[in-house]
Amino acid sequence: MIVVEDLHKHFGGIHAVEGASLTIETGSITGLIGPNGAGKTTLFNVIAGLYKPTSGRVLLDGDDITGLTPHELFGRGLLRTFQIAHEFSTLTVRENLMMVPPRQSGENLVKAWTQPGTVKKEEEEIRAKADGVIEFLEISHVADELAGNLSGGQKKLLELGRTMMVDAKIVFLDEVGAGVNRTLLGTIGDAILRLNKERGYTFCMIEHDMEFISRLCDPVICMAEGAVLAQGTAEEVKNNEEVIEAYLGTGLKNNPKKVAAQ
Repeated sequence: MIVVEDLHKHFGGIHAVEGASLTIETGSITGLIGPNGAGKTTLFNVIAGLYKPTSGRVLLDGDDITGLTPHELFGRGLLRTFQIAHEFSTLTVRENLMMVPPRQSGENLVKAWTQPGTVKKEEEEIRAKADGVIEFLEISHVADELAGNLSGGQKKLLELGRTMMVDAKIVFLDEVGAGVNRTLLGTIGDAILRLNKERGYTFCMIEHDMEFISRLCDPVICMAEGAVLAQGTAEEVKNNEEVIEAYLGTGLKNNPKKVAAQ
């Protein structure tokens, strides 16, 4: 679904992404790991249209999407979440979901005045879809809570839910487990697996929790110094000496048990 070819992103003299090439297969849950500063989030930001690459290109289903804006990519089914959740804090959970679908009739002032029946019917349909998402994610108990009052893990679930309000092809998850307790992380993992298996979602996720990555992801890609260092199953990547060296330094590269513990 996604092909990244020789991607570079420079910020002045800082080469955040330096010749990264990778493929994300349709229907997969691909994990992206690497030490801090490896270029993972910058790569996400280039693919998702927040940054324009210095060089290289990105393909989505064979089409060149390099340099398209986030809203253009949204229309093509490419979505991303953030390490720090971007909820609308003064709206309820249900309202956060209902505002996602684009081109709603009620957003047009003329239609809101002249076609109130159409606006009402569409809003009822969107509300029903939002309620379905809430039920799927098992967050009915906070459906009418202001999103700003949610816990960190609940906000991550809400972000995942917003991707379900449109026809997403691929979702990029940036550290969905950061700051989330183990119980809620299990719920998030279950939701990702169900979306993948039952609804055909393709995911690519940055994550530092190797237990979480091992449970969900195949393949796993490791980045270091802006480029792809290794790719394989979670077990293969965890035991790759170059990966161990990138994480822990040359003095520990012969001890794969220690990188597995990370």
